[in-house]
Amino acid sequence: MQTKKLTLCAVLTALALALGILERYLPLSLLLPLPGIKLGLANIVTLFALYELGLPYAAAILLLRIMLGSIYAGSITSLLYALSGGALSLGVMAIARRNPHLSIYGVSVLGAAAHNIGQILAASAVLASPAAMTYLPVLLAVSVGTGLLIGAVAAVMLHRLPTIRREAK
Repeated sequence: MQTKKLTLCAVLTALALALGILERYLPLSLLLPLPGIKLGLANIVTLFALYELGLPYAAAILLLRIMLGSIYAGSITSLLYALSGGALSLGVMAIARRNPHLSIYGVSVLGAAAHNIGQILAASAVLASPAAMTYLPVLLAVSVGTGLLIGAVAAVMLHRLPTIRREAK
């Protein structure tokens, strides 16, 4: 791995970790009083890395962010939920990215939906009951809005990247 890519991956991992921790302190429940609803701010970095660096680097950043986040402020259960949601989300986004008819917004919405599906599947396994599936329609509806928001921020980052690279030289 090149030094610049390794450095960029480290910075992106730190950014994703910071966004994930910051999100825990955002009072989103005041706007949407639904349990388990999150914006998915750390997914901005995952989506950006997928488009800018490719799947292997995005997967490494995602895995490191989840592991470090669980060490700093999580539990075994949150690790399980984050891994299942994150892995399914990244896999779906990687496949969706190949579709020339989907923009980064569509890829992000599909990733948000897949993340929720992965977490609900994990919850069903942990609870040993399919009861958690009844909450999935609510999460999928919210994932459209959150996916669009995350896609918009990632699109801005990707659009600004050439400018940032020129200014850094």
